[in-house]
Amino acid sequence: MNWAEKDLEYIWHPCSQMKDYEELKPIVIDHGEGVYLYDTEGNRYVDVISSWWCNLLGHCNTHISEALKKQTEQLEHVIFANFTHKQAIRLCERLSKILPEGLCKFNFTDNGSSAIEAAMKVSFQYHEQTGNPQKTRFMALTEAYHGETIGALSVGDCDLYTKLYKPILMDVIKIEAPDCYRCPYGKCRENCNCECAEKAVQAFTQYGNETCALLVEPLLQGSAGMKIYPPLYLKRLRQLCDQYNVHLIADEIATGYGRTGKMFAFEHAGVSPDIMCLSKGLTGGYMPMALFVTTQKIYDAFYDDYSTGKAFMHSHTYSGNPLACSCANAVLDLMEDGKILQRAQENAIYFNNIIKEKFLSHPNVGEIRSIGLINAIELVKNKDTKEPLDSSLRTGYQIYKKALKKGVILRPLSDIIYFNPPLIFERKDMDFVTDIALECLNEILPN
Repeated sequence: MNWAEKDLEYIWHPCSQMKDYEELKPIVIDHGEGVYLYDTEGNRYVDVISSWWCNLLGHCNTHISEALKKQTEQLEHVIFANFTHKQAIRLCERLSKILPEGLCKFNFTDNGSSAIEAAMKVSFQYHEQTGNPQKTRFMALTEAYHGETIGALSVGDCDLYTKLYKPILMDVIKIEAPDCYRCPYGKCRENCNCECAEKAVQAFTQYGNETCALLVEPLLQGSAGMKIYPPLYLKRLRQLCDQYNVHLIADEIATGYGRTGKMFAFEHAGVSPDIMCLSKGLTGGYMPMALFVTTQKIYDAFYDDYSTGKAFMHSHTYSGNPLACSCANAVLDLMEDGKILQRAQENAIYFNNIIKEKFLSHPNVGEIRSIGLINAIELVKNKDTKEPLDSSLRTGYQIYKKALKKGVILRPLSDIIYFNPPLIFERKDMDFVTDIALECLNEILPN
């Protein structure tokens, strides 16, 4: 059977122009092991993007797989209203000990976008129930990405996802995000005083009294092109939120679980959000699950007699799914002694160094950005002026296609080539994927 043709007969793939699949057929994956995926033709691919950033500890991790198998024999699912189970209780208890200070109440959803939606609703309802009904709007950074549902899309600002739908999106206050590569203040992220935070000050001065929450991807704006900004900027946002009684919602869906070198990106700034959203690495990429975690203060605003109507009437059929919780607990089993994260940080230094050695001199490499094991290479037309490449050429996509033939999955963000591998990524694979990426770059844009 031609599985690729059968796929195209039925399946509409996400985030894809299906016409591209006429040339590049679906790659049918048969099995995975560690950082590798194997297709039905026997070809091996290094999954250097962690299958959309969720595969944390490698494919078919033995410990996680065994935990999942064991759970299937005990309990697959139970309604999570008035019922509970040990896996969920244990997970929340363990997370409460490692999350930023003050985060202690957990609400389960089934994907990242839903967690963002729920967090927004909680913030809105909190202010309504605590005497601030005028606080009905949200703030977010430009070029942000928070998910694909209507509320999450509204606080996003990547035209690729939002432009078409703007007539049906909420009116969100947008704060000009830090752009450390093209800094309008002539500074660099390593030694600036976050002068760009004045844009946030201006927004809060004008709209703070009507705003219920500010959503932010801490330190790393992923879909914007892996844009990285300093921890000081988060501190400034925390101060503004405190000043104007605005909730700070941390979207740690992509940045949590060691991706930035610490368990949660907010740890770099030494401050805590009011609400944190988690998904992706939460279950190691095994099962769809997400959480928002909030403070006792916010939780208490909903705690009252049923007749008052203050309950948070929001639910998902698969909230607190036992199978997903078992995977999440297995992930914590493997990470709780800190050795995996420590090893990842040691390897991250090596990874960033070899990327700089191999790519920085290329005339079309504008900037190399790194945080934790994440590395991004921004390709430009002119290195001096930082002029972008002509987007119609789809340079990143051409590199991606060539890399697939050589056994590396490099799914670009426009013309930003990035590496976001599992935390278990080792140096031999770093050498291999960077060699292949450089080969492909030179084939498309000769040095």
